[in-house]
Formats: sequence, C-alpha cells, structure tokens
Amino acid sequence: MNTPKPTVSIERDHEAVIANIAGRRRRGNVWRIVFYAATATAIAALVVLLVTIFNSAFGLVLVQNEVEPTELVASGNLTDLERSELIAILQANLSAGVMRRFNSSDTAANPDGPLTERSVDALAQLVYKRVVDPTIIAAWSLGESLFDRHAIQRQQAQHPGTTLQFRSWLNAQFLLSPQNPTPQRAGIRTALLGSLWMIVIVIVVSFPIGVAAAIYLEEYALKDKWYNRVIEVNIYNLAGVPSIIYGLLGLAMFVRGLQALTQGRTIVSAGLTLALLILPIIIINSREAIRAIPNGLRESSYGLGATKWQTIWYHVLPASFDRILTGTILAISRAVGETAPVVVVGASTFITVDPASLFSQFTTLPIQIYQWSARPQSQFRNVAAAAIIVLLVFMLSMNAAAIVMRNRISRQRRG
Repeated sequence: MNTPKPTVSIERDHEAVIANIAGRRRRGNVWRIVFYAATATAIAALVVLLVTIFNSAFGLVLVQNEVEPTELVASGNLTDLERSELIAILQANLSAGVMRRFNSSDTAANPDGPLTERSVDALAQLVYKRVVDPTIIAAWSLGESLFDRHAIQRQQAQHPGTTLQFRSWLNAQFLLSPQNPTPQRAGIRTALLGSLWMIVIVIVVSFPIGVAAAIYLEEYALKDKWYNRVIEVNIYNLAGVPSIIYGLLGLAMFVRGLQALTQGRTIVSAGLTLALLILPIIIINSREAIRAIPNGLRESSYGLGATKWQTIWYHVLPASFDRILTGTILAISRAVGETAPVVVVGASTFITVDPASLFSQFTTLPIQIYQWSARPQSQFRNVAAAAIIVLLVFMLSMNAAAIVMRNRISRQRRG
C-alpha cells in the first residue's frame, strides 16, 4: 500500500528554512554594519588624534629679537660674516666667564670645542642664539595660521618690532638639543638617549627569559603538576596587573633592595622594572607561537633520532620565531610608552646631562612629554606635540620592523 507523501509538511519545512536563512542574513547584515561602524569610529578617532598633534607641532610664531640680525650684518644672514667677525660679536656681547667656557678645550664643559675650531655655521648659530636671542611672544596652531591670519596680524600690530615666522617645532635642533627652560630652545636629546638605553636593557633581559620560560611551559612542564598550573595562572594574572604596581615593585627591589648593584634611581633600575612589566606578555605570546607548531614536526624530528632539545632548537624555534619576534617587539613598544613605573622608580623630570652609562640619572620621552604638558607656558604644548610625533614615529618604526622581519623569516622558512 502506497502512503501519500507529506507534501504539506515538506513545504512548511522549506518555508521555515527559507525564513531561517533570511533571518540569519539580516542578523549578519546588522553585525556587519556594527563592525563597519566600529572600524570607522576607530579610524576617525585616530585621525582626530593625529590632526590634533600635527596641528600643535606646526604654525606661526611671533618673534622678538634682542638684537636684529640686520644690525650685525647688512644682509641679515649671519653666515655672510667671517669667523673672526662672528667671534668678535660674541666677545662684545657675552661676559668674560661665558667666553672662557666657550674657548675652553675641556670637552666636559665645552663639548662643541673652542670657538676657533668651530665652523662658520656653528658660530652663526651661536651668535643667533646668544646675541640675537629671539624670544617667542605668542604661538598659533597650524589651523589658526591657515584660517585666522588677519587676527594674528592684528595681534602682531600690538607688538612693534616683532616678526611673524612659520615654525616647525619638530626640527633638527629639537632632536639634538637637551632640555631647556625656554620653549624655543628645548630639545629631546637627553630623553631620547634615556629611552634608547632603557629599551636596550629591556630587550636584553626580557627576551631570553621570556622565551626560555615559554619553552619550559610548553615543551617540558608536566600539565598534571600543581606547581606548573600555579605558574600558568600567575603569569596570566601578572599580565593584567597595572603598571604602577610594577613601579612600586621596582622601587622596592631594584632601587632600594639592590642599591649596591643598581646604584639607586638609575637607568638600569628602570630597565629592569620595565622588563618585569612586559615579561608575562612575552611569555604568553611566545607560548602561543610555540603551541601553533604542529606536533607532526616534532614527531618527524624524533623519528630521525633527534633529542628533545635538538627538536626544539632546530625545528620548533625556527618555525615559531617570526611570531615570537612580533609579539616581543609589540610588548617592547608598550614599554617605550610607559610613564607611571618609570616615574616611581625615579626618572628625572628635568635633566640636561646625557646618560653616559647604565648607572646614570635619566629621563624618557613619555616623562618629558608629560612634564612639558604640565608647564604653564602655552608654547610648551607645541614642544610636547613635536615630542609626541617623535615617540609615535619611534613606536611605529619598531612595529614596522617587526612586520618586515616576520615576513622575511617566513619567506626564508618557506624557501
């Protein structure tokens, strides 16, 4: 006996499937719009941040000179003068004590050398800084300089004898000059050198320890042992600890506890503190990179008679090194921008002496930026914006280097 086909039930199921697919598509479209909106918001926020920074780093300034360059040379160009003429101008306008320091052969007191050994350009810059002595009375942002020029000129009219100049606060002098209480003379050389010294310590300490710990936890640690589980839980917890806590740890451990070795509030204390800060992050990233290597690679190595360490050294690490390197550089980029732990350890907010060793007093770019932002003079905000650009370029360069090295290592491994 033939039973009739349940055509009505099939049609209902078909309609239900169609409705379900349509509903899933609608939900997918909604979430796609949400993701697009989130991405657009993030990009817009980044653009606003960059525009704000660049807007403050460039613009017109109102300058008043103590002595006009045209009073020293008819063309107003100091480089048209001879070396002897420039030295004579300095002798006529500077005190005897200052001239003795400039003529000294002691490199510690006079790092640029005696005046007679300096180039004409160097002497012209010294005359411009010491004799012409330009002072910035007011400064405007790039947006104000482009769209509110008439108001700026009206304000200039209230200060006779001044000149209006376009100034890039980010220039070679800014990169090569130390800290200075005057905005137009302030530079980041000392802070930049301090950051570089500190990052070297962070890399030397955190990278080998972090990778070694990751190798142990992934390749050697027995998962059923309680102490290994405790280590794993603490590593993940330490990765989320606020950075200020690491600063207090560094103050107690490196500045005070190991003062005989670190000599207190020095670069090495700050470097070791930041190394502890990013160590859990490097361990977690390195473990994920090692875990991503398929077990077939290890078993193939064992099948050819290799030991466990030979397998790790010659196969596992080379296959995962690009990911390990990327995670490490991203963690170091975080250390570059940290301020709170470095302040607690004892970085100086105002220092004009370049660090000469691991045991020197120091400051860093983030601390310098914070110190300038807190100053009451409005021009220091322009200087801080220029320093922020340098810090961003430094961090983006490290991230770009990580991407380039990762791609190169990947190509070499595939080749």
